[in-house]
Amino acid sequence: MENYLNENFGDVKGKNSSEEALQRWRNLCWLVKNRKRRFRFTANLSKRFEAEAIRRSNQEKLRVAVLVSKAALQFIHCLNLSSDYVVPKEVEEAGFQICADELGSIVEGHDVKKLKIHGEVEGIAEKLSTSINDGISTSEDLLNVRKGIYGINKFNESPPRGFLVFVWEALQDMTLMILGVCALVSLIVGIAMEGWPKGAHDGLGIVASILLVVFVTATSDYKQSLQFKDLDREKKKITVQVTRNAVRQKISIYDLLPGDIVHLFIGDQVPADGLFVSGFSVLINESSLTGESEPVNVNAVNPFLLSGTKVQDGSCKMLVTTVGMRTQWGKLMATLSEGGDDETPLQVKLNGVATIIGKIGLFFAVVTFAVLVQGLCNRKLREGTHWIWSGDDAREMLEYFAIAVTIVVVAVPEGLPLAVTLSLAFAMKKMMNDKALVRNLAACETMGSSTTICSDKTGTLTTNHMTVVKACVSGETREVGSSESTSSFGSAIPEIAKSILLESIFKNTGGEVVVNEEKKVQILGTPTETALLEFGLLLGGDSHQKREKSKVVKVEPFNSTKKRMGVVIELPDGGLRAHCKGASEIVLAACDKFIDSNGVVAPLDEASTNHLKDTIERFASESLRTLCLAYLELGNEYSDESPIPSEGYTCIGIVGIKDPVRPGVKESVAICRSAGIVVRMVTGDNLTTAKAIARECGILTDDGIAIEGPEFREKSEEELQELIPKIQVMARSSPLDKHTLVRHLRTTFQEVVAVTGDGTNDAPALHEADIGLAMGIAGTEVCFTKSVSHIGLCRTSSFVFFFIKALFMHRIIKEIACKII
Repeated sequence: MENYLNENFGDVKGKNSSEEALQRWRNLCWLVKNRKRRFRFTANLSKRFEAEAIRRSNQEKLRVAVLVSKAALQFIHCLNLSSDYVVPKEVEEAGFQICADELGSIVEGHDVKKLKIHGEVEGIAEKLSTSINDGISTSEDLLNVRKGIYGINKFNESPPRGFLVFVWEALQDMTLMILGVCALVSLIVGIAMEGWPKGAHDGLGIVASILLVVFVTATSDYKQSLQFKDLDREKKKITVQVTRNAVRQKISIYDLLPGDIVHLFIGDQVPADGLFVSGFSVLINESSLTGESEPVNVNAVNPFLLSGTKVQDGSCKMLVTTVGMRTQWGKLMATLSEGGDDETPLQVKLNGVATIIGKIGLFFAVVTFAVLVQGLCNRKLREGTHWIWSGDDAREMLEYFAIAVTIVVVAVPEGLPLAVTLSLAFAMKKMMNDKALVRNLAACETMGSSTTICSDKTGTLTTNHMTVVKACVSGETREVGSSESTSSFGSAIPEIAKSILLESIFKNTGGEVVVNEEKKVQILGTPTETALLEFGLLLGGDSHQKREKSKVVKVEPFNSTKKRMGVVIELPDGGLRAHCKGASEIVLAACDKFIDSNGVVAPLDEASTNHLKDTIERFASESLRTLCLAYLELGNEYSDESPIPSEGYTCIGIVGIKDPVRPGVKESVAICRSAGIVVRMVTGDNLTTAKAIARECGILTDDGIAIEGPEFREKSEEELQELIPKIQVMARSSPLDKHTLVRHLRTTFQEVVAVTGDGTNDAPALHEADIGLAMGIAGTEVCFTKSVSHIGLCRTSSFVFFFIKALFMHRIIKEIACKII
């Protein structure tokens, strides 16, 4: 049997199985009681084929639109721009000057000419009755009017099916239909021979059995459909940052409306069609729509942003123009709504087993019917009544046929693969109670087979609640964990150093200090940015004053390869200044000067360099995440088209950020080790910090190896063969290093690999792994879209706990399946 399964279903994998392979093995499973029910909670292949056809059509349309827009840019200034567009009456009465269809045609078609006619982005914003700086009004009446004109940002979904639909589907079973015919004939023959009610007993017994099977099946499937509906609702809880009524806030993507000003960052999915307002270094991955892997630069010249695409680099503000089903992504999602998940490997094998058993059951049913009929014929031959057939004989033949059909009904284990689906769905619901959102059904099964875990550090093993607890500026090193100590530290350092430090904190950041609707100060951004901004506020800095004092000329967002971010600002008295922050060793290596204890810029000699390096090592040995901040005075000849310089900086100081280890991680790692699961830490932090955290978690042992990414990538294939099994910690790793490690573990060492991560730098490894776990909120969406088997875990969860739970669950399912077979 094992050879048969491997021969017919061996190319159907847990992930990346082609639709052709899935369709082929479904066709092999020809002997089923109810084919529609067997594949109810798995992929709808016909819908997927439709979606692929639409995607190809969209790709061609977008390619044409891009080519046309590029050509239009070359001579648009020479045209006499005029338009015969007439604002619909209902739109004008609502207070707007442009309709939804016109907006959709501009963005979807990349129509530069129409955009120019309507006054560029500013003109579109004015016609949408919104402000680029303040956003739309939050008045309930005005929001309802806007919804009525432009629609809401939701996709049309199939209406929920009622209980009677499930009853009808349960009846679409060939064996039940045959039994129904048997019941009808039995009623007719029985009543004719023995009268009512004695003659109807057998027929009514069969009818009762059929109704019992149908209603039990329908009830089970109906309840399960409600569970899947709840799961889908949880999967769609995605928030985005917008500005409304001049207040920056988080709202659900389904509450977005045309006119909203959305803030997008690296890793985000574009939630609706829109236009670029402002931003820096924005690269958009449009492969989900166009199929092109090359990212597209989005700027004032090419301002079009399409729903469903991903922000690969940079950050920007976007004006929402089209929402919901009017977007290309909405049209695609209309066909994907019933796409479903691929079958899990265990389901595939159980379907194959069910088919084999069904064939065997059919064979014995035919043999049984033939033997019983032969016995009846032999008896009539002996009695000499073989030419005389009575109603009793016909009734006996009917009973024989019913017995044969019953054998088929009992023999075909149609519910076996379905039981696995229901068990996994039940596990998904249970895991949601533990702050884990499973977005792919197969992940529950795959997770239980994991033999190694490659875990990120920040936010996975640690709480990701960061606070600056130590700082070294102008040779002054102090603990700054409280407001009093921070205030004292600010008084101890020179004023010029403090001013430069605050400027670096508030200008060179991806976060923002805002005042919410309750008039309370709120810090938005990643945990690292939040910690630095909070430190700046405790030092007495004013974020709004610093932001208004100078103008940002260029921004290079944090990059996981360069491990630093930079910004160029224009000073109030003229001149340009660049600020840089990032991994301490990398930024410090770019510095040749520092601010001394007198606030004077001095050359970075050997003694001061060693002092700063010792400070970094000391902070790291205390499990602190270290960041170095630096600045560089630029001449007026610098152009914003040029990259920000990578050397010649002046070191402002070093900060140590505390990120405590998550409670329960050490115990979970120990249990995983006892279960035979190897846990490895792969992080971008420096080696000393990574080793300190790994020892605290119980990951790094005496016989394990801790290595840095640059050293790892220089190893030959032969060296990696010996090195990889011993690696327990990889620090300063790049996305490619993580991907290489996971690839070797899966292919060379035949491990079932699970990877946890929370950002774009983790996406390649998540995609390569057998199962990817996206941690928390930041970066989750890009992890989900890159990973095939994936789970979202809340940051309050102990991640290893789920592997333990799934390990036992998976084994139990297999044992039950084997016993049933």
